[in-house]
Amino acid sequence: MSDLLSFVKDRDPDQKEFHQAVEEVLESVMPVLERNPEYVKAKIIERITEPERLIQFRVPWVDDAGNVQVNRGFRIEMSSAIGPYKGGLRFHPSVTLSILKFLAFEQVFKNALTTLPMGGGKGGSDFDPKGKSDNEVMKFCQSFMSELFRHIGPDTDVPAGDIGVGGREIGYMFGQYKKLRNEFTGVLTGKGLAWGGSLIRPEATGYGCVYFCAEMLATKEDSLKDKTCLVSGSGNVAQYTVEKVLDLGGKCVTLSDSSGYIYDETGIDADKLAFVMDLKNVKRGRIKEYADKYSEAVYTEIDSTLDYNPLWHHKADCAFPSATQNEINGKDAQNLIDNGVFVVGEGANMPSTPDAINIFLDNKILYGPGKAANAGGVAVSGLEMSQNSMRLDWTREEVDTRLNLIMKNIHQACVDASTEYGMEGNYVAGANIAGFLKVANSMIDQGIV
Repeated sequence: MSDLLSFVKDRDPDQKEFHQAVEEVLESVMPVLERNPEYVKAKIIERITEPERLIQFRVPWVDDAGNVQVNRGFRIEMSSAIGPYKGGLRFHPSVTLSILKFLAFEQVFKNALTTLPMGGGKGGSDFDPKGKSDNEVMKFCQSFMSELFRHIGPDTDVPAGDIGVGGREIGYMFGQYKKLRNEFTGVLTGKGLAWGGSLIRPEATGYGCVYFCAEMLATKEDSLKDKTCLVSGSGNVAQYTVEKVLDLGGKCVTLSDSSGYIYDETGIDADKLAFVMDLKNVKRGRIKEYADKYSEAVYTEIDSTLDYNPLWHHKADCAFPSATQNEINGKDAQNLIDNGVFVVGEGANMPSTPDAINIFLDNKILYGPGKAANAGGVAVSGLEMSQNSMRLDWTREEVDTRLNLIMKNIHQACVDASTEYGMEGNYVAGANIAGFLKVANSMIDQGIV
């Protein structure tokens, strides 16, 4: 393993997030490589950690004051072994090549777990839509797509949304793609319902994560009913995690944004959730306003001097990290365990550091890693692609039923793979092995390409 990891680190020594993602997968799949020497001979690891294509470009645009702005755009086309590249676009100042490569690498295995024919990719820009007018966002998106359109298509690469990319941004990019290519195709997912989008797509990642945790609990003859849950973030994933937990009889008591978090011991009910959705999706306000409206809630600002996040230091049964990568460190993980949490479902991508993951595994809690637990979003993106190909629209109930079934299948694939390789109950190993086997076998079948 050390030689393989050194190979990756020596090629890109500054990409620590990518190294972290690769190391996690390698730890899980070493028994697979030992049992299947053909993967070693075919250099599967060396090939799967190198993007098939990496595109970087400049994105010039003009702001409302008439000033020229220049951002960087990226698309990482990681693997097309089992289908067209599929993965989100992230618009955020923190976007770097390392972060996008880690996300693209994770996406390869996540997509493989869905059982749908999708490869893995990721992209985005260091552009920050926060504080920009609709006109500025439109100008940026049109400039971004004026380069990206050359590299994507419904049978080549189908991007979706991610942090900073919602329905507004997808709409502007789709309109520009349609103008440049003079064709109406399902080249992006997360589209508006009137022009090719799928019902349940905004809800899918949050719903899917909760469905996955419900499956983990079912193995212990338990459920989410009457469980108290900690949720980070306040975007789509967090919002619909809260909604589905409510549907299944549980209670969520926290939400957060980049400024701080709220703790509402009485629970975020349907009316309070509606307030949050209006606050974050329409008014684009801060989560502090929740505490201003509801006196029973306590707001805590982020304190950068702390080496832990106090959001994860409340009594609860379940935790749903739904904000960003590495938001739970080792101290946070221990705080969760000490405060009674025995279920963790990752709604965000790689939100737990390696130290945190080891604490979860050592304590044998029900831990659903992101590539399995948050695969619901890309699963419904795949269902949107299917509907676009058939020129059909499925009902909300039909899409939700398919999503639930996909999450059940992902859970079972993780259980089966971990059991086969002697790591029963380890969902990290199960997810990595199940996803890896599907991609590796496809690569073997297709030769050295």
